[in-house]
Amino acid sequence: MKLDDIDYKILDVLQRNAKTTTKELATIVGLSPSPVFERQKRLERTGYIKKYIAVLDDRKLCNGITAFCNITLKQHSKKMGEDFIDAIQAFDEIVECHNTSGDYDYMIKILVRDMPTYQDFVLNKLGTLSSIGSIHTIFSMGEMKNDHYIPIQKPVEEEDDN
Repeated sequence: MKLDDIDYKILDVLQRNAKTTTKELATIVGLSPSPVFERQKRLERTGYIKKYIAVLDDRKLCNGITAFCNITLKQHSKKMGEDFIDAIQAFDEIVECHNTSGDYDYMIKILVRDMPTYQDFVLNKLGTLSSIGSIHTIFSMGEMKNDHYIPIQKPVEEEDDN
Protein backbone atom coordinates (compact mmCIF):
# COMPACT_ATOMS: atom_id res chain seq x y z
CA MET A 1 0.00 0.00 0.00
CA LYS A 2 1.37 3.39 -0.97
CA LEU A 3 0.84 6.22 1.51
CA ASP A 4 0.44 9.86 0.62
CA ASP A 5 1.25 13.01 2.62
CA ILE A 6 -2.19 13.01 4.26
CA ASP A 7 -1.72 9.42 5.45
CA TYR A 8 1.66 10.35 6.93
CA LYS A 9 0.12 13.38 8.65
CA ILE A 10 -2.65 11.22 10.12
CA LEU A 11 -0.04 8.78 11.48
CA ASP A 12 2.00 11.64 12.92
CA VAL A 13 -0.97 13.26 14.66
CA LEU A 14 -2.37 10.01 16.06
CA GLN A 15 0.91 8.81 17.50
CA ARG A 16 1.30 12.11 19.32
CA ASN A 17 -2.27 11.93 20.65
CA ALA A 18 -4.36 8.84 19.95
CA LYS A 19 -7.39 10.57 21.47
CA THR A 20 -7.55 13.03 18.57
CA THR A 21 -11.10 12.85 17.24
CA THR A 22 -11.89 12.25 13.59
CA LYS A 23 -13.29 15.77 13.38
CA GLU A 24 -10.10 17.29 14.84
CA LEU A 25 -7.98 15.13 12.57
CA ALA A 26 -9.99 16.22 9.54
CA THR A 27 -9.38 19.87 10.39
CA ILE A 28 -5.65 19.26 10.81
CA VAL A 29 -5.19 17.41 7.50
CA GLY A 30 -7.66 19.52 5.53
CA LEU A 31 -10.26 16.90 4.62
CA SER A 32 -13.80 16.20 5.76
CA PRO A 33 -14.30 13.65 8.57
CA SER A 34 -15.62 10.82 6.35
CA PRO A 35 -12.49 10.34 4.18
CA VAL A 36 -10.27 10.81 7.24
CA PHE A 37 -12.22 8.07 9.05
CA GLU A 38 -11.80 5.75 6.03
CA ARG A 39 -8.07 6.49 5.80
CA GLN A 40 -7.62 5.82 9.51
CA LYS A 41 -9.47 2.50 9.24
CA ARG A 42 -7.32 1.55 6.22
CA LEU A 43 -4.15 2.39 8.19
CA GLU A 44 -5.41 0.13 10.98
CA ARG A 45 -6.35 -2.75 8.62
CA THR A 46 -3.00 -2.66 6.86
CA GLY A 47 -1.01 -2.66 10.11
CA TYR A 48 0.45 0.85 10.05
CA ILE A 49 -1.50 1.48 13.24
CA LYS A 50 -1.04 -1.54 15.48
CA LYS A 51 -3.15 -0.42 18.44
CA TYR A 52 -4.12 2.54 20.60
CA ILE A 53 -2.69 2.67 24.12
CA ALA A 54 -2.41 4.89 27.16
CA VAL A 55 1.21 5.53 28.12
CA LEU A 56 1.45 5.23 31.89
CA ASP A 57 3.99 6.65 34.32
CA ASP A 58 5.92 3.64 35.61
CA ARG A 59 7.30 5.54 38.64
CA LYS A 60 3.83 6.55 39.83
CA LEU A 61 2.83 2.90 39.56
CA CYS A 62 5.63 1.87 41.94
CA ASN A 63 8.11 0.54 39.38
CA GLY A 64 11.23 2.10 40.89
CA ILE A 65 13.79 -0.14 39.19
CA THR A 66 14.44 -0.25 35.46
CA ALA A 67 16.91 -2.94 34.47
CA PHE A 68 18.32 -3.83 31.09
CA CYS A 69 19.46 -7.45 30.94
CA ASN A 70 21.69 -8.72 28.19
CA ILE A 71 20.99 -12.42 27.72
CA THR A 72 23.19 -15.06 26.17
CA LEU A 73 21.55 -18.36 25.30
CA LYS A 74 23.20 -21.67 26.17
CA GLN A 75 23.16 -22.69 22.52
CA HIS A 76 22.40 -20.98 19.25
CA SER A 77 19.64 -23.18 17.97
CA LYS A 78 16.17 -22.49 16.68
CA LYS A 79 14.58 -24.47 19.52
CA MET A 80 16.59 -22.68 22.23
CA GLY A 81 15.61 -19.28 20.80
CA GLU A 82 11.96 -20.24 20.47
CA ASP A 83 11.89 -21.63 24.03
CA PHE A 84 13.33 -18.36 25.38
CA ILE A 85 10.93 -16.16 23.40
CA ASP A 86 7.91 -18.28 24.37
CA ALA A 87 8.86 -18.22 28.06
CA ILE A 88 9.41 -14.48 28.41
CA GLN A 89 6.02 -13.66 26.91
CA ALA A 90 4.47 -14.70 30.24
CA PHE A 91 6.54 -12.28 32.36
CA ASP A 92 4.77 -8.95 32.89
CA GLU A 93 7.99 -7.49 34.32
CA ILE A 94 9.60 -7.70 30.87
CA VAL A 95 8.28 -4.76 28.88
CA GLU A 96 10.65 -5.03 25.90
CA CYS A 97 12.78 -7.72 24.30
CA HIS A 98 15.16 -7.24 21.40
CA ASN A 99 17.23 -9.79 19.48
CA THR A 100 20.66 -8.16 19.30
CA SER A 101 23.96 -8.47 17.51
CA GLY A 102 27.31 -8.55 19.27
CA ASP A 103 28.23 -10.33 22.49
CA TYR A 104 24.63 -10.99 23.60
CA ASP A 105 21.64 -12.66 21.97
CA TYR A 106 18.82 -10.64 23.54
CA MET A 107 18.33 -7.47 25.53
CA ILE A 108 15.30 -7.24 27.78
CA LYS A 109 13.92 -4.25 29.67
CA ILE A 110 12.50 -5.05 33.08
CA LEU A 111 10.37 -2.86 35.34
CA VAL A 112 10.03 -3.86 39.01
CA ARG A 113 9.20 -2.25 42.36
CA ASP A 114 12.58 -2.52 44.07
CA MET A 115 15.82 -4.52 44.30
CA PRO A 116 14.34 -7.44 46.31
CA THR A 117 11.63 -7.75 43.65
CA TYR A 118 14.29 -7.74 40.93
CA GLN A 119 16.26 -10.43 42.75
CA ASP A 120 13.13 -12.56 43.12
CA PHE A 121 12.36 -12.09 39.42
CA VAL A 122 15.85 -13.18 38.35
CA LEU A 123 16.01 -16.16 40.70
CA ASN A 124 12.47 -17.47 40.38
CA LYS A 125 11.52 -16.54 36.82
CA LEU A 126 14.51 -15.90 34.56
CA GLY A 127 16.59 -18.37 36.56
CA THR A 128 14.17 -21.18 35.77
CA LEU A 129 14.64 -20.84 32.00
CA SER A 130 16.90 -23.62 30.79
CA SER A 131 17.64 -21.72 27.57
CA ILE A 132 19.59 -18.93 29.33
CA GLY A 133 23.36 -19.29 29.54
CA SER A 134 24.19 -15.93 31.14
CA ILE A 135 22.62 -12.66 32.20
CA HIS A 136 24.41 -9.30 32.37
CA THR A 137 22.32 -6.58 34.03
CA ILE A 138 22.61 -2.82 33.79
CA PHE A 139 20.43 -0.67 36.07
CA SER A 140 19.09 2.68 34.97
CA MET A 141 20.06 5.46 37.34
CA GLY A 142 17.65 7.91 35.73
CA GLU A 143 15.60 8.35 32.60
CA MET A 144 16.52 11.29 30.39
CA LYS A 145 14.16 10.51 27.50
CA ASN A 146 11.36 8.02 26.93
CA ASP A 147 9.49 9.06 23.83
CA HIS A 148 7.09 6.69 22.15
CA TYR A 149 7.18 8.76 18.98
CA ILE A 150 8.41 6.89 15.90
CA PRO A 151 10.09 9.08 13.27
CA ILE A 152 8.09 8.70 10.07
CA GLN A 153 10.31 7.95 7.09
CA LYS A 154 8.88 7.82 3.60
CA PRO A 155 10.25 5.01 1.43
CA VAL A 156 12.96 6.23 -0.97
CA GLU A 157 10.80 5.68 -4.06
CA GLU A 158 8.05 7.85 -2.54
CA GLU A 159 10.52 10.67 -1.79
CA ASP A 160 11.66 10.65 -5.43
CA ASP A 161 8.06 11.02 -6.67
CA ASN A 162 7.54 14.32 -4.82
